[in-house]
Amino acid sequence: MILSDRTILQMIQDGTLKITPLEQEQIQPASVDIRLGNTFGIVEDSPQGIITMENKIPYKTIESDSYVLLPNQFVLATTMEYISLPDTLTAFVEGRSSLGRMGLFIQNAGWVDPGFEGEITLELYNANRCAIELKCGRRVGQLVFAKMDAPALHPYNGKYQGQKGATGSKVFLDADRERK
Repeated sequence: MILSDRTILQMIQDGTLKITPLEQEQIQPASVDIRLGNTFGIVEDSPQGIITMENKIPYKTIESDSYVLLPNQFVLATTMEYISLPDTLTAFVEGRSSLGRMGLFIQNAGWVDPGFEGEITLELYNANRCAIELKCGRRVGQLVFAKMDAPALHPYNGKYQGQKGATGSKVFLDADRERK
């Protein structure tokens, strides 16, 4: 069941769902707008020209109120909002149609697990032939919340719990676990 604005507001008021900072106009009929934060992450060049899933990937982190995303460029970004989901709620990250129409692809794994807490890292890609200026505070997407049929037996407590800023891939931690 997708949550309505009425339910979202109630959950925020009673502290079950936490989103900070949050302005009233971010709450839409069936979602909450998320805004671009001021941290960006770029994969640093590798001497081999290959990124593997077994090794830590080096990122260059940039803090700025704006970032120019060049054509065919990929960058990690973060939301301004820090969220905390109860173990009875999940969320989907959706991009804004008006930005997609500019050629800006806003992706995330798309899914926020019950129990997750942190800023959401977004994967941004410019599919346009022109550069796109990204500005901190701009609405870039929305969170759509869904109530689960029962509380999660194992709420999220993984490698991205509590993340702040544009957080790079930690897939190499999976490779360590898979080798054992």
